[in-house]
Amino acid sequence: MYLESLENIQTQKKRCPLISVVSPVYRSEELVDELINRLMIALSSISEQFEIILVDDGSPDRSWEKIEKRCKNEKRIQGVRLSRNFGQHFAISAGIDRSKGEWVVVMDCDLQDRPEEIPNLYEAATLGNYDMVLAKRANRQDGFIKCYSSKLFYRVLSFLSGTQYDNTIGNFGIYHKKAIRAVLQMQEKIRYFPAMINWIGFKKSSIEVQHSQRPSGKTSYNLKKQLKLAIDILLAYSDKPLRLIIALGLSFSFLSFVLGFSILLLYLSGKIHVVGYASIVASLCFFSGVIISVLGVIGLYVGKIFDGIKNRPTYLIRDVINE
Repeated sequence: MYLESLENIQTQKKRCPLISVVSPVYRSEELVDELINRLMIALSSISEQFEIILVDDGSPDRSWEKIEKRCKNEKRIQGVRLSRNFGQHFAISAGIDRSKGEWVVVMDCDLQDRPEEIPNLYEAATLGNYDMVLAKRANRQDGFIKCYSSKLFYRVLSFLSGTQYDNTIGNFGIYHKKAIRAVLQMQEKIRYFPAMINWIGFKKSSIEVQHSQRPSGKTSYNLKKQLKLAIDILLAYSDKPLRLIIALGLSFSFLSFVLGFSILLLYLSGKIHVVGYASIVASLCFFSGVIISVLGVIGLYVGKIFDGIKNRPTYLIRDVINE
């Protein structure tokens, strides 16, 4: 009986891969084959015990057909198809939720994250006894607008959240399974993988990696999507906007008191004979705008609370291949 259970444990260990690679796929039908080929070479240099999990995030092109074809020829590739487009970080959650490896690599599918850097990440994690090693993008190969907006966003996020974020670090990195389990325990409805990794607080490091240009196609993150993601993240990971509103309200109250007291003194001294129409209209317009802005910020938080209490699934899976 004891020998049988021991054999079962050993068999289970053999089945569990050393490394799982999770990559969300969206509008990348031209890149799927190259991504898989390069991943197979890079991972084989570490171990033959690996799995590649490609999560189709409701891609409107033929990405799923490409994934499906490769899954039929290679059992170490798992294809996951979401029911619709949930967003990159929800697709990452779907992938890591199904990962079985002792180490999990998360990377984008556009090949700007180079698969050839995975052995370096693994070596840094194992030799340094780290739970996480993040890829620090040296000489980032993005356009000026994207680089500048990313730097600005992370500065604002660092200020509002009270936590320092590095704009050269994205999703790409290697994470031990205990760190991944900790991330999966976080049940919030707004998912942002770098912030979740930053919050769990495990032992981590970073190494510089080469960042590449996208071989074909263009990013699906337009300005509208970037702004929406930025607002969602700020609302989900910081209450500082509400505290800033309180500080703003107290400041205006103090200034209004000083201004009112000054006007009263001038009136009593006989220096004011006619109340100024322009100053009244200007004050009304200004404070009306402030009030509406304050109510708008509060409304955004209330809206996110409303979404949260619905308790809907984080994502829905339509198809799985090589489960």
